[in-house]
Amino acid sequence: MDLDFAKDNGLIPAIVQDDSTDEVLMLGFMNREALERTCATGFVTFFSRSRQKLWTKGESSGQKLLLRELRVDCDQDALLVRVELSGSVVCHEGYRSCFFRRLEKGGRAAVVAERVVSPAELYGEGKKS
Repeated sequence: MDLDFAKDNGLIPAIVQDDSTDEVLMLGFMNREALERTCATGFVTFFSRSRQKLWTKGESSGQKLLLRELRVDCDQDALLVRVELSGSVVCHEGYRSCFFRRLEKGGRAAVVAERVVSPAELYGEGKKS
């Protein structure tokens, strides 16, 4: 692959989109190893900047992302990851999409979507994936 991993400490942004609805679900980051694992397994894997390790989305919640298509932007430094959800939510806060807030005038963020499931139901205490 001719992707440009040289910028941003070897990470490239990966925009995750529902393959059937085109809804933007989340933004994650991939290094070369995460991309290779995603391609090899068919389940989307990211590099966690906070934990400094690979993680496959849904490994603790069961809400996995099944890879349907990978697209590369014109600069070859960002990915569009088209997926099928194996569950009903992507966000660790229990929303279908991580983009459940709208920025209002004055910079206030307002919730504009309904929570599908509670985080406790997804992970128990203290986990998220």
